[in-house]
Amino acid sequence: MTPEELWSRYKRYACVDSDLGLQIDVSRMSFDDAFLTSMAEPMARAFDAMKELEGGAEANIDEHRMVGHYWLRAPELAPNDDIRAEIEQAITAIRKFADSIHTGQLTPQRADGFYLVLVVGIGGSTLGPQLICDALGQVDDPILVRFIDNTDPDGFDRLLAELDETLQQTLTVVISKSGGTKETRNAMLEVAAAYQRNGLDFAKHAVAVTQEGSTLHRQAVEQQWLQTFPMWDWVGGRTSVLSAVGLLPAALQGVDLDDLLAGARDCDAITRRPDPLHNPAALLALMWYYAGEGRGDRNMVVLPYKDRLAFFGRYLQQLVMESLGKELDRSGQVVHQGLTVYGHKGSTDQHSFIQQLREGPDDFFVTFINVLRDRIGPSLDVEEDVTSGDYLSAFLQGTREALLERGRQSITITLDEINARSVGALIALFERAVGLYAELINVNAYHQPGVEAGKKAADSVLELQRAVLAHLRAHPDARLTAEEMAIAISRSDATLVVLDILQHAAANLAHGITYDAGATAFDGRYGVTVP
Repeated sequence: MTPEELWSRYKRYACVDSDLGLQIDVSRMSFDDAFLTSMAEPMARAFDAMKELEGGAEANIDEHRMVGHYWLRAPELAPNDDIRAEIEQAITAIRKFADSIHTGQLTPQRADGFYLVLVVGIGGSTLGPQLICDALGQVDDPILVRFIDNTDPDGFDRLLAELDETLQQTLTVVISKSGGTKETRNAMLEVAAAYQRNGLDFAKHAVAVTQEGSTLHRQAVEQQWLQTFPMWDWVGGRTSVLSAVGLLPAALQGVDLDDLLAGARDCDAITRRPDPLHNPAALLALMWYYAGEGRGDRNMVVLPYKDRLAFFGRYLQQLVMESLGKELDRSGQVVHQGLTVYGHKGSTDQHSFIQQLREGPDDFFVTFINVLRDRIGPSLDVEEDVTSGDYLSAFLQGTREALLERGRQSITITLDEINARSVGALIALFERAVGLYAELINVNAYHQPGVEAGKKAADSVLELQRAVLAHLRAHPDARLTAEEMAIAISRSDATLVVLDILQHAAANLAHGITYDAGATAFDGRYGVTVP
């Protein structure tokens, strides 16, 4: 492609919204007008489907519920007054609670105020909040925010050791829609124990974000936690960032909720436009379809050239891959759809995987995210008439050009700056793009049977572990190989799982399991510690 051809394509296909400070450049994708013409009817159907979704149609067929994350930033669009009122009341409650923390009206058990927030959750309960808090954090924020997002004991120990001296000034926000997510439950118990070791009452430092009536909600009410905030059945975890899930940590940190919600609401408005060339989300969805030939045949590499967007790739992995990774389409046909997302940030990744992108398999397209404003205030010249921000911009442009030279395709999303409004807009942009693309490939973006399958499989492993431990404790003199153990509990079909269980148990102190090495790893024998 000659520079003149590229410029012509840019002028023809650039989607620019000056009010929102957002630009989408797809000139380096190799589609033509014939492709756009062929997709006009499917895209029209996608727009109709999204209109029905926003109108309150049942979208999650597994749970027979609506999907209404769009109403979170525009309650007036909710399908009934009850939902509208619930959203407005939740936002008011979040503001009031955050204000009571910032002004010192609400204080912890043994300190003059809360100065740190520990958010406990996993998946959509932390990925979105982490994105917002990291993107919008400032040195003068009234509260520092930290996250626990796994069930890793060593991870608990590292973070809790860091917080040990400030735990009395720490507010813990536990986020779980169902209240039964095991990773979150485990982390909550570990954190509560840390408070107890410090002579503190966890309830006097705890807040819950959960669905009314859940296990977590009942616990918070019974133990008189500081407050509970709602999650609703019509908001899925990966699209919950602009509910209390993300708004509460953001408000506590000091983020302007009005701007955050306005950015998403304004982006929703422009992504309802029926002309794809003037609709940035539709343009993204079309490019995803084109790049992967409607089958997800290419990976999407996300490269934000901004440290504040370092968490954006992780956030997008869940939003995109959990929404689009489906075995069946809506008609029940096996399609194995999906769109793989990876990436971290530029220019860091120019020193890692860009080499492969330029010279390795042509199995991807890149989404560059360009931010025009480098910082608040002037920048130092690191060379004559060149700042460090100029270098960052040049690296983006240079990498993009180097890929184009090899025929590698890319999209560029440009934001004027990073602030609450632009972050809200970026979130809304990709939420809508995912919804539209799902319609183009005829899958349901709002259910996730594969996730539930993994949870059920984990439960079966733990049941097997209980059987293994029970047998060893009932036979304290026994020393069994994994194979002998599987036979003893009538689970010869699960010998490898039994071996994994025994190895893990013997490596830790909790269950009192000992290991005697054998000639090979398969001959090692396991038993219980005999007093």
